[in-house]
Amino acid sequence: MQQKITEWDEYTGRFVAVATVEVRARVSGFIDSIHFKDGQVLKQGDLLFIIDPRPYRLAVEQAKADVERAKAKLEIATLDVERATPLVRSQTVTEREFDTRRSTQRDAAAGVGSAEANLKQAELNLEWTEVRAPISGRISDRRVDAGNLITGGPTGATLLTSIVSIDPIHFVFDGSEADFLRYVRLAKAGARPSSRDAPNPVAVRLADETEYKHLGQMNFVDNVINARTGTIRGRAVFDNKDGVLTPGFFGRLRLFGGEHDGLLLPDSAIASDQANRIVFTVADDGTVKVKRVELGPIIDGLRVIRSGLAATDRVVIEGLARARPDQKVTAEEGKIEAKAETNTRSQ
Repeated sequence: MQQKITEWDEYTGRFVAVATVEVRARVSGFIDSIHFKDGQVLKQGDLLFIIDPRPYRLAVEQAKADVERAKAKLEIATLDVERATPLVRSQTVTEREFDTRRSTQRDAAAGVGSAEANLKQAELNLEWTEVRAPISGRISDRRVDAGNLITGGPTGATLLTSIVSIDPIHFVFDGSEADFLRYVRLAKAGARPSSRDAPNPVAVRLADETEYKHLGQMNFVDNVINARTGTIRGRAVFDNKDGVLTPGFFGRLRLFGGEHDGLLLPDSAIASDQANRIVFTVADDGTVKVKRVELGPIIDGLRVIRSGLAATDRVVIEGLARARPDQKVTAEEGKIEAKAETNTRSQ
């Protein structure tokens, strides 16, 4: 049977979160309270933990006092410069003393800037005593309880919990080098766009499902072939507004493999010759011939023949046990009928 077919290639993979964050505090202290339930769905910015803020409030007050002290010094230094400006013209104040006063003024101005920066840092530390969700998603369980002393900062910070994003979600899988090379050839021929350049459609079924009802699209193909496995990593993205798809879920993915005019045969018409797949054909004079074929997926219950046959070939679809190469037979016309079945990949 010759018809236009749409091929779908199948791969095994797992769902992974688009974003995963380990929640750690930026400041150290005792945990005062916890404001989430284990496993809860959160929005970005939701309050998670409160670290005892009292030491940091005191630091803010101290920093504010330092700013006022620095401003007072700057005010005195500025007045000294203003008083000395007319006096230096009359040489009542020497230029050296005037330069000293201006230098003291600049030093006082720098002191104000430093004190204000310290105040901003103290206020930032106080703000960081409230640990909030950095992303939206589902939170794991708490790793520390209220009353525990934790370490914060850029290094060695205590792990408090983790959050994974839910919607959208990625599906990661590995494709063979042969499949990748075929996609490259199809892209160069204009028969199928590369998944690096176009969001080719995909569909996934979960372990307990028989239909590919989760629809998504490709959004990434890796830049190298893994030399040890001979595979390349691909990634698709799916909407997950209902939260059913969970990071770590196993699934089977169907990837759009292109459209083309193809030949279809029932699996019962295909035999094996050691490592090769073969079919028997009947010439015009009735002689049985053997042809090696390359198989594709099953579509509508029929096997796609990628190469090895021509549309004009007469193929034996029944009575294979009686067919012998180079024998002459009396062939009867048969009929190939498609069946409405879910597409599967050739094994």
